[in-house]
Amino acid sequence: MIYKNKLLVGALEKCCLPDLQIEGLDARIDTGAQTSSLHVDNIVEYRKEGRKWIEFYIHPDIHNVEKIVKCHAKVKAKRRIKSSSGCTQTRYVIETRIVIGSMQWKIEISLSDRSSMTYLMLLGREAMKDKVIVSPGENFIQSKC
Repeated sequence: MIYKNKLLVGALEKCCLPDLQIEGLDARIDTGAQTSSLHVDNIVEYRKEGRKWIEFYIHPDIHNVEKIVKCHAKVKAKRRIKSSSGCTQTRYVIETRIVIGSMQWKIEISLSDRSSMTYLMLLGREAMKDKVIVSPGENFIQSKC
């Protein structure tokens, strides 16, 4: 559903990250978090065409840890980010496209260890700015990506 050119989303939504070949990832929509984050494993930095890139692995299905997607992304930045527990960590930040429902746009995502969290992806308010309206009492309003 689109309202005033903004996508209506619930507290949880399915999203796709097509640049990373990730489909149907459950994302927690969090207006309290400034930055979006994604759980990844085994980050390895390398250089390609004179720029920093990283290789990392994602387990997109929390119910099937055997499924692994190997990803590559250009490093946009390394930033100090305060986690929900109040600890400050230095994280890689990448820019990638996100698709929720019928809309897609570019977002920045910090790569972190979210293995202790229920959801592997957290969509923060910077990524939602001017794009979505959140209905916190609902889940999966946008059923596909």
